[in-house]
Amino acid sequence: MASGITAALRTAQSGLLANQGALNAIANNIANVNSPGYSRKTVKLEQRVVSGVGSGVQLSELTRNIDEGLLKSLRLELSALNTLSAKESYYDRMQELFGSPGDNTSISHIVQEFTATLETLAVTPEKSLEQGDVVRWGKEMTLKLQSMSDTIQDLRLQADKAIAEDVATINKLSTDMGNFNDLIVRNSVTKRDVTDLMDQRDQALDKMVEIIDVRYFYRNDGDVVVFTSSGRTLVDNIPATLTHTPASSMTPTTTHAEGDLNGLYVGTAIAGNDITNDLRGGRLQGLVQLRDSVLPNLQSQLDEFAAEIQAAFNQIHNRGVTFPGSQSMTGSRKFTEPATQKIQVGGTTDTRILLFDSTGNQAASVSLKTLMSDLNFGGNAAYDAGSGYTATEYWTINDVATNIQRWLNDNPLAGGGAIAGAGLGLSGNTVSVNSSSNFQISINSTAYSLVFRDENTVDTPGSTMADATINFDADSDGDTDADETASGFSNFFGLNDFFVDNLAENVHESNVMASTYSAATAATLSFRDATGSLSDLAVTAGQTLATIATNITNNITNVTASVVPDGSGFRLRVSHDNGASMTVTQNAGTDTLLTDLGMHIADVRLSSTMIVRSDIITTPSLISRGAAQWNSALGAAGQYFMSVADNTIIEALAVQFNATNAFDSAGGIGGISTTFHEYAAAILSTNATLAATNKADKEFQNDLSDSLQLKSDTLRGVNLDEEMAELILFEQSYVAAARIITVIQKMFESLERIL
Repeated sequence: MASGITAALRTAQSGLLANQGALNAIANNIANVNSPGYSRKTVKLEQRVVSGVGSGVQLSELTRNIDEGLLKSLRLELSALNTLSAKESYYDRMQELFGSPGDNTSISHIVQEFTATLETLAVTPEKSLEQGDVVRWGKEMTLKLQSMSDTIQDLRLQADKAIAEDVATINKLSTDMGNFNDLIVRNSVTKRDVTDLMDQRDQALDKMVEIIDVRYFYRNDGDVVVFTSSGRTLVDNIPATLTHTPASSMTPTTTHAEGDLNGLYVGTAIAGNDITNDLRGGRLQGLVQLRDSVLPNLQSQLDEFAAEIQAAFNQIHNRGVTFPGSQSMTGSRKFTEPATQKIQVGGTTDTRILLFDSTGNQAASVSLKTLMSDLNFGGNAAYDAGSGYTATEYWTINDVATNIQRWLNDNPLAGGGAIAGAGLGLSGNTVSVNSSSNFQISINSTAYSLVFRDENTVDTPGSTMADATINFDADSDGDTDADETASGFSNFFGLNDFFVDNLAENVHESNVMASTYSAATAATLSFRDATGSLSDLAVTAGQTLATIATNITNNITNVTASVVPDGSGFRLRVSHDNGASMTVTQNAGTDTLLTDLGMHIADVRLSSTMIVRSDIITTPSLISRGAAQWNSALGAAGQYFMSVADNTIIEALAVQFNATNAFDSAGGIGGISTTFHEYAAAILSTNATLAATNKADKEFQNDLSDSLQLKSDTLRGVNLDEEMAELILFEQSYVAAARIITVIQKMFESLERIL
């Protein structure tokens, strides 16, 4: 009898304790109804059996009311959302600073104003006010390009620093999750409640998925293992450490592909542990895309725009000169080996060297081809057979300088040539390649000025003005096939450039190539700088850009090559490690690799460095407005003259800036033919389109994430109505158990009285 009553008492006691635990869980749910990351705890009761006999009730393990499948989907979408969110603020800043095509401060509007000033000056080329306007808007255009480029690099630097901050946050979250893992495993072994620890671990995981794309799974002991979508473990028994050292500065040539930016390493900082290019979601992916793709693409567009403006403007500007000519000229081209590098004036074209007096009247004239082949001025039998001009004639850069200087100074060598010097009794004029490797001319007399005029017929005074064809033997190998062909003698040397950049020619790059590109044929590449040959490299057919880049880096002294992403393709970029100017050539006439690649002196960083020539800024009248003209009625058989009102060149410039120009593919804008104004507008429009697309994608992703979040919160969150219903139920159960204990107590009292 007593045994049955005792068992009943224990059964009632179990009900009391079980319901008390349930009430505690409900109270905890209600207290945390507004706590972020809290999941509703569900109480489950189970029968207690001792020796096969029912012995009341007990609480089973508390469970969290969550849907793991739904949570995984939500975290994937949140990761994608944060990729887009990371870009939004950067796009907003670019939109704010760059403006739209119609804004008065936009680059497209400035180009339009610059074009308008060219048209105005073409009407009145002698007016100083109009000359000043051209210089002012030209300077305004270069300053705008510099400002845009600086902004791009500043945003890239900010993104890189934000990456470092996120890496530090991930390391802290990984450590926290590792600690939660340890606590959950230890407490689970002793049957303690770990649901609140799981909630805290989930909150850390939620923060992590906002930063980086992760996948995860749970072990039987309650451990969670977290790894990136590419398979790199972030959280396990020993949490991994991420490292990223942010850059202290950023330039257009600073790229992750070239190794200029520190990688995002999991564990040891070696190339194999760099996950920068493996990111698939989270804020980190958005920041990396901005730093390595979106912003560099915009920079590439600006550099292509600047390069085309510089080339087109200078091409025409070099055809003329200010009235009545120039007292000094310093070229922009860098010559690494002027004693051995050679040029040839190709075909029937020629260049006329002219001296004018202060009124624009011809004082002296000579044909470049005649001057260079005349033995009186040191004609070299090695390349001109010693007598007169020949079609295959090449001259070293130093020889060109020497002969022009001798002619200017009436200082021919003995040799019985057909021509004499300028005949003006001048001295002290200098023509040479200066210490900066530029071709430089200085006239030591204020009475005369120098002019170059390209013509379409060899040594025929008054022949039609046309750009001379300049074939350049850049690698000093003496081949009769040119490594490069340029148009215009003055333009080749850059003697009268309007836009200059003062950059060393130390970076060469290809056009944008497809990712599947491979060399069609074999070739031998030669690399040279001022010290001579750096080495040659044999490229076999079928080699990819990456293979070519690796072989260049491994085999050419002081040269590093890499494959740099640009828009939807890639560029092969080759840089001199010491920043020195260099040449990259192939076997002229036989190899086609560099031609196929469109290899050229890189445009990268041009928009950040291009300026209007300093002396033109100071003296706007130095703008080329006219050119040397021929008048058959002057003198005995015709003479050249200069006119202050000549608008030949400035009119050609105005026409050029209203005409279409061929732009190469750059930064996602394909190769197109359009005006400079329209291309500038295309840059802004492309940026605006990317911003709008990102905003639309973010709105969609935000709606999707909100929908999944709502479903998760509905299931996971605390519903007060449900909790109140459960509270009443367990209170009644508690009261019932207490009532049974009271009855049993009275039974014991009655039994005592009986005994």
